[in-house]
Amino acid sequence: MIDLSNISVQFNGRYLYKDVNYKINAGDKLSLVGANGTGKSCLLKIISGLIQPESGNVSRQKGISIGYLPQENINHKGKSLIDEATSALTDIITLREKENDISNKLTDPNLSEGEQHDFINQLGEVHHRLEELDSYSANSKVEKIISGLGFSESDFNKQTDEFSGGWQMRIALAKILISQNDILLLDEPTNYLDLDSLEWLISFLKSYKGAILVVSHDKFFVDEITDKTLEIYMGKFNTFNGNYAAYLNYKEERDNQLTGLYEQQQRKLKETEKFIERFRYKASKARQVQSRVKQLEKIELVQLPEEAGKIRLRFPEPPKSGRTNIELVNISKSYGTNNVLNDVNLMIERGDKIAFVGPNGAGKSTLAKIIAGEITFDSGERNIGHNTIISYYAQDVADGLNPDLDLLETLEEISPNTTPVHLRNILGSFLFSGDDVFKKAGILSGGEKSRLALAGILLNKSNLIVLDEPTNHLDYSSKLILQSALKEFQGSLILVSHDIDFLRPLVNKVVYIKKGEVKIFPDGIDYFLSKRTELQKLEEDNEVVQIKKNSDIISRKDRKRIEAEQRQEKYQATKDLIKSIQSLEGKISSLEIRGKKLEAELSDPEFYSKPSLLKEKNLEFTKLQKELEKLIKDWETQSAKLNKIEEKFN
Repeated sequence: MIDLSNISVQFNGRYLYKDVNYKINAGDKLSLVGANGTGKSCLLKIISGLIQPESGNVSRQKGISIGYLPQENINHKGKSLIDEATSALTDIITLREKENDISNKLTDPNLSEGEQHDFINQLGEVHHRLEELDSYSANSKVEKIISGLGFSESDFNKQTDEFSGGWQMRIALAKILISQNDILLLDEPTNYLDLDSLEWLISFLKSYKGAILVVSHDKFFVDEITDKTLEIYMGKFNTFNGNYAAYLNYKEERDNQLTGLYEQQQRKLKETEKFIERFRYKASKARQVQSRVKQLEKIELVQLPEEAGKIRLRFPEPPKSGRTNIELVNISKSYGTNNVLNDVNLMIERGDKIAFVGPNGAGKSTLAKIIAGEITFDSGERNIGHNTIISYYAQDVADGLNPDLDLLETLEEISPNTTPVHLRNILGSFLFSGDDVFKKAGILSGGEKSRLALAGILLNKSNLIVLDEPTNHLDYSSKLILQSALKEFQGSLILVSHDIDFLRPLVNKVVYIKKGEVKIFPDGIDYFLSKRTELQKLEEDNEVVQIKKNSDIISRKDRKRIEAEQRQEKYQATKDLIKSIQSLEGKISSLEIRGKKLEAELSDPEFYSKPSLLKEKNLEFTKLQKELEKLIKDWETQSAKLNKIEEKFN
């Protein structure tokens, strides 16, 4: 489907990869992995055709459609959400435009019989292709996809300009899923998804028939949707048959082997160098010395694997607090008419490690900000326990950085007594190395600013840390470093996150937030996930609706299922009739146009001077009228059947 041949790419004078080859086949489900800066996002852009490699060739199968989701810089404007999403139905939109164009042309009275016949055949082909694309249910599919990604029905007619960056990404993702591409190139697609949307996306991609190439540091997500791993390692492409978890096991074994080989080679090199130095000036050993020198020149040095995962960070020892860090009593918070939190009661005790989960917009970040003292609330009490000291990391924390300070100066301002070496280690664990530490904060990207702010959290001596989506801009190694540091942290912790693998070893409680209310689950994230199905069923049972045609009370979930089944049943019951009626309409239109031509000819006085021609035209007109009457009768019969069937579904 896609062939990469001898691809080479340079960045700042260094080859990311050189003369690499790879083939992506139809149906491949690939995870693209590699250390930060190895060129993963660059490869997605090359495959999509957005950029060209320095050398080499990308061959794409003729007619292939590619959906590419970038990691950032997504912006939609000028349309409603539903119109923007529907615009992704490019094939259907083009066919419908062609259908209208052909129908308009068929009304031209000057068309020849051959032209009419040709247009009618074209119209039939258009209708056949629209059926193949299931165009009659296309709009419901659009609504299903945008709803699955977390948009509510009240969002459908909102202008896309009103949505923030994370929601803009969801719009772009929705359009890619709607447009039925042959291959999806997804760069960190889960960064701004909540658990509900994440699970929906996993389910969708599991049933997706095309190829997928995904860059993601969300191990849970990647394990669920991929079965093969493409690794960029030391400028080369390596393929591993297995999901991300299996690849990580393989990588650990390989790295251990490489480390052993490196240490063995280093010992041998030192012995050789020692021999050369010892006997360099002895004539009797000159031949052996020269031989050893040549050996050193020819030896291919073993390169150590990435060292980032071996960096160990620790939070400062937190000051001891009282038994209760914070207690919230009947907290309510609204934004205008939107009631986000309603009479919330929550106690955070010393040593608690709590995950805040729930749909986007449910109030997770709002509750985190209230706990951290970042925003006020409308009613209730926020009681701070003895000696509670809070550090807070927000998704938009980057906006508070001083743009004139470089990275080292930013951290030195937070912790002036920490050594530059330790500050560099912290920055290195968050993907800042070498001269990066002297960059001004003002020129950093949004992701880099977020990582810098997160690095600063490690320097605060606090006993309650509140982190809102801390893993969005971290690679796998950096997540492990942060996770390890948080595991050893002796204070209390609140995490707003959808990253299940990141949360799994950290939290001992889960707070589920939805529709202004909280529900507390003891134990960890796995216990919450096991109970979540029961919770969703309970919510659905409490949101019952009355179906007009049935007096029984059924759950919202059942209503949606029934409506979907009814749409499908209606489509199956009417599709052949609709096709037949459209065909009859085309024939009727053609005969009516021909009839008008004959009428015009028969009204011409010159025809009466040619009796044989007049007779021929009269016979043709009579035959046409009979055929037209029969077609109209058939059309009326078919239309009556269609109306009768449609009435059953209204």
